[in-house]
Amino acid sequence: MDVFGVMIGLVLLFGIATLVLAVVGTVKAAKAVAAKVEKHEANARRAVETATLKAKTYTKVGPAAQIATVRLKLRTSLDGTRQVLEGGLAQDGQLGESLALLTRLDAHAAELDGELRVLEREPDTARTAAKLPELRERAERITHAAETMRWAAQDRMHRFADDELSRLSQECESEAGALRHWDTGAGSGSASGAASGTAAASAAASGGGSAGVGGAAGASGAAGSSGGGAVRAGLTDGKGRPSAEDLLGLADPLAKLAQRLRKPSTGPSAGPSAS
Repeated sequence: MDVFGVMIGLVLLFGIATLVLAVVGTVKAAKAVAAKVEKHEANARRAVETATLKAKTYTKVGPAAQIATVRLKLRTSLDGTRQVLEGGLAQDGQLGESLALLTRLDAHAAELDGELRVLEREPDTARTAAKLPELRERAERITHAAETMRWAAQDRMHRFADDELSRLSQECESEAGALRHWDTGAGSGSASGAASGTAAASAAASGGGSAGVGGAAGASGAAGSSGGGAVRAGLTDGKGRPSAEDLLGLADPLAKLAQRLRKPSTGPSAGPSAS
């Protein structure tokens, strides 16, 4: 009974752990989906607001058109700077500080945009005309700060790309120079072959009689074969050129004819000569 009780307890613990993990995974997935939906909703809302501001710059006149122009320029500058910084953050961690500054700058831009929206609904035209220059000057300061960071980030990325290309070009040139040193190994191989041939010839000369002659011949043959192996047939030196029979396709028929002519005769005349 104790064993069964322990097994039942383990099964219950396993089931509870599985249920907890499933609940935690479901909550995390729901949060991720909600964050993604919220992000897409914010992007869609900003796109609609940007399109509305563009339409107001063409349809409105007077202070309303000027306010729409200031809001659109402010929004476009901040969005462009954020895209550049976020796009280069993966390759350059230094841009993280610039993104933090841009976030603070974006907060000031949001406050200014709210003031501009309030001023856009102001019925008093004189107050609107008096307040607009101050708000435009603040917008220009924010826009200039955002553009300065964007241009600096672009110059930084271009400089890094040029430096990387220069280093890569130098490495390619070094590799090309290393690949051109192909004759060093061949020279050492031919030198060792000549040394071995000289040793074999001296050993053959120290022998006597026909054995010495045979050894010398073998040594010379070995030297010749090693020399022949070291020399590679070229395309224009005549050694690797095909013969006339190969070019005309007559090599195989001529070889068969020569082999047939070399066969011994098995006719009647072969018997008396053999006896």
